[in-house]
Amino acid sequence: MTRFIRTEDAAKNWYIVDAKDQVLGRLAAKVASIIRGKQKPIFTPNTDTGDFVIVLNAEKIRLTGKRESQKTYFHYSGYPGGAKVRSFSELIEKNPTVVIETAVKGMLPKTRLGKHLIKKLKVYAGESHPHQAQKPEPISL
Repeated sequence: MTRFIRTEDAAKNWYIVDAKDQVLGRLAAKVASIIRGKQKPIFTPNTDTGDFVIVLNAEKIRLTGKRESQKTYFHYSGYPGGAKVRSFSELIEKNPTVVIETAVKGMLPKTRLGKHLIKKLKVYAGESHPHQAQKPEPISL
């Protein structure tokens, strides 16, 4: 018999990850797995059983090979001529948190559950964060 867990019954922990010198895709895959709750024995695909994740040092994330100069981020506003293309290096200088948020969001379900899960990701460019009260546990990926 399959046991389905309700969202209220799943214990929510807080984890803290240091992104310094980590590869973007590998970090994002592991963070998405923690947010989704796939490492827990009570994992239920249609329920939020995952944990909260705080990512620090977003500006020190790296890419492999030539991707630092070649990777682009595309956004379309919906208006004619409203296409915006930004390179990875341009975006990492302007707003480094968007790079990690975009990578993790792409690895979550494209449903209402995915929209709910992405709110459990907190990304900060530097070393400090305002979540000391939640007592986050450091985790190495």
